[in-house]
Amino acid sequence: MEAVAKLRNCPMSARKMRLGADLVRNKPVGEALSILQYSGREAGIWLEKLLLSAVANWENKLDNTESADDYDLRVSMIMVDQGPMIKRFRPAPQGRAHRIRKHSNHVTLAVTNAVPLAQDAESKAVTSEETNPAYSSNTKKP
Repeated sequence: MEAVAKLRNCPMSARKMRLGADLVRNKPVGEALSILQYSGREAGIWLEKLLLSAVANWENKLDNTESADDYDLRVSMIMVDQGPMIKRFRPAPQGRAHRIRKHSNHVTLAVTNAVPLAQDAESKAVTSEETNPAYSSNTKKP
């Protein structure tokens, strides 16, 4: 299952936001949160809030029956697009004006789960018995 969260018109250039987004792409949610908290970038603050929102959206899709801690959630997709540019003018010498461009961006973040942890542990136990001949009941005894 996939849950999506979007951040629109963030007052930061898309290039700076992409530097933060590249740090957490295809990482588990817990690891991504710790990376964003200690990255020291302004983009980390925005992306941390967005990631927590995506996890909350994912839990809401489950109808609040289980928490996200029981699943292996990963940042499956994070996309940063350029947003609208606000243009301002600043006085310059000799009666001229210089243009100031204030960039913004849009971020789309998707979170998916691979397999629930309880089912994952059961599947590992079954595969170890099937692949290891010492555990097989069809072996000949001397």
